[in-house]
Amino acid sequence: MKKNFLIILSIAISVATFSQRKTENLIIVTLDGMRWQEVFGGVDIAIINDSTFTRDSADIKSRFWSDDAHERRKKLFPFFWNTIANHGQLYGNRNLGSFANVTNPYRFSYPGYNEIFTGYPDTAVNSNDKIPNKNENVLEFINKQKGYEGKVAAFSTWDCFPFILNKWRSGIYVNSDVDTLKFKNLQLQLINDMQFLSAKPIGVRLDLLTYFAGREYLKTYNPKVLYIAFDETDDFAHAGEYDQYLNSAHAEDAMIADLWKTIQSMPEYKDKTTLIVTCDHGRGDKVKSEWTSHGEKIPDADQIWMAVMGPDTKPSGEQKSGQVYQRQLATTFAALLGFDFKPNHPVIEPIVTILKK
Repeated sequence: MKKNFLIILSIAISVATFSQRKTENLIIVTLDGMRWQEVFGGVDIAIINDSTFTRDSADIKSRFWSDDAHERRKKLFPFFWNTIANHGQLYGNRNLGSFANVTNPYRFSYPGYNEIFTGYPDTAVNSNDKIPNKNENVLEFINKQKGYEGKVAAFSTWDCFPFILNKWRSGIYVNSDVDTLKFKNLQLQLINDMQFLSAKPIGVRLDLLTYFAGREYLKTYNPKVLYIAFDETDDFAHAGEYDQYLNSAHAEDAMIADLWKTIQSMPEYKDKTTLIVTCDHGRGDKVKSEWTSHGEKIPDADQIWMAVMGPDTKPSGEQKSGQVYQRQLATTFAALLGFDFKPNHPVIEPIVTILKK
């Protein structure tokens, strides 16, 4: 009887803790294959000076270079370092003893996104093939909760996301690549026309169009959970175009800044929303030419990063110690909204430092 009482008390404390959360809305953004080295250290001079990867080193240096690493990273990611660093938390600067890692063995996109949203590094998820994900994800779990039904949406550049999030089973709205935006909103109609008429240098629509589609959907339909998945950083990295990789990263930082400004201007979201930004995998660094690559054979590719800001997260800035894992994000997303994500597959505890006010 005493044991049962303690179990019930533990559950009650957990539920009470979740219910005290101020977060009512969640915004998730991913930058595909964005290295932690640039997030925390700014542009890499060795890659800039290699004409194989950087066509216009003078332009990149004039815009993003500084001898001081803190100034370099601010130039590349001004929103991260002027806003999130002051009002939130950043994880993954390995130079300071803050470690963030994927736990799936494959270290590429589908397995990474599966790990982020299901909390389960399923070894059966081992390709980027367009196969509907059999694992329950946290977005579909949230979509089933009272007050969140039909209030979860995802916008992605990469056209694999309908399968990663299994939109057919999950019931969440997933708009990907050039899916037609069938909405009455005039801005969404314009974005729809633009995505079909614009050039596609990475083979799918531009991240800018994915962003605007997600932003206008937010303004029109007020989802409680919105996920925006950028893709250009990974594509330009694979192409060995460091200039464009940096340009896309800088632009995505500006889009996230604009999204946060939009959120703070809307009473439905202001001071009630947590923003989490992360990536699906890392890239090479020990061998500089491997910055273009990731996967099982690239030892650095399991190294990721996270940035978090919201009303339930202590503004402690850049973390200087500790270990977090990609698979903890799914339970963290749920906990921020006051839910306990316990699917049929194994998951682990949330990142408690994100949840402590």
